[in-house]
Amino acid sequence: MESKQSQVLNLERVQALDTWLKATNTTLTQVNGQRKYGGPPEVWGGPPPEARCEVFISQIPRDTYEDLLIPLFSSVGPLWEFRLMMNFSGQNRGFAYGKYGSPAAANEAIRLLHGHMLEPGSCLSVRRSTEKRHLCIGDLPASTRQEDLLKVLRVLADGVERLSLKAGPGIEGVSAIVAFSSHHAASMAKKVLVEAFKKQFALNISIKWQSTVKPSLDEQLSPHKPSKSVLPSPLKPPRHTPSSPLTSAPPPRMVSPPPVPLGFCRAVGGPTVPQPPPPPPLRYSPSSSQGHLVSTAPSPSPMALLRKLCEATGVGQPLYEMYYSHVVPDGFLCFTYKVCIPGITVAFKGLVMILPGPTAIATLEEARRAAAQLVLQRLYNNELAH
Repeated sequence: MESKQSQVLNLERVQALDTWLKATNTTLTQVNGQRKYGGPPEVWGGPPPEARCEVFISQIPRDTYEDLLIPLFSSVGPLWEFRLMMNFSGQNRGFAYGKYGSPAAANEAIRLLHGHMLEPGSCLSVRRSTEKRHLCIGDLPASTRQEDLLKVLRVLADGVERLSLKAGPGIEGVSAIVAFSSHHAASMAKKVLVEAFKKQFALNISIKWQSTVKPSLDEQLSPHKPSKSVLPSPLKPPRHTPSSPLTSAPPPRMVSPPPVPLGFCRAVGGPTVPQPPPPPPLRYSPSSSQGHLVSTAPSPSPMALLRKLCEATGVGQPLYEMYYSHVVPDGFLCFTYKVCIPGITVAFKGLVMILPGPTAIATLEEARRAAAQLVLQRLYNNELAH
């Protein structure tokens, strides 16, 4: 696990990104652990890219963001899409994907930017992206019909272009080879379809990558030594990690899927509507004195309840101090809190775990709400010191 220090954001770099986004009117979209630019951008005038137009960029410093990367890779040619992989702390994960309008532009990016030095001791690796676009979905019922399955997949996943069914010796049930419009669309589908089929149809399917096209010669060849870049390295502010409340990358936006076509439901004998979701889970949050169970479901404004309770009892309004602590493996952010209420001699202290919000302000507000909920629990349990 990364050290606590490595997870602290360089706030100067975050501010530089915000300034660049406003100055250039650039829009970034958070989707499933990554920030996406374009796909295409508003200024794009050509057709969608074909195969072999994407490059894989690695060895990116963790506090480097789109304000440096997009201008750098756009200097080679117009970008159709740029995707920077993000973690919950708000740092990048060290790699990204850039897609150009032609294979020639992607080749030029590899030639010019592989080995490019962003800062002393940090050189980018730029190679051809594999761009696998085909998935093999196995363990489908023998009664599966191609047209019904295609309709279902287009409801449950984006970018489904076509599919073919196959059956025979060594194949249990029916398997489907599904072609997607992009590697990204296939990757997203691979993450969600197993669970979706289990919930919609009570089917346990299997999904794996299907290699149906041999890579071309230029995909097999990639530079093995960093080349001297002909482009200047952009200036970068000094690396430092001030101690203060932190922002985080926004989580993926959950959207309710449309109804699944009934043809496939009848064929497999599965339910025609999704089952109701289970109750929201409770998270264990240790504090200085004891552990607390905190629901991840939206709360009815515990900060307002605490404020009204303080007004009713004649004590002063609560004051919140929130500081980022660390991130746990399941993606929850941990904040230490200190809530002081004038008229109560003991400050309330502890630790809360929350999911990151879409902005720094939203994340801190959610942490305050979780802290207020714990303070309310202790107040109602008469844990007061007069």
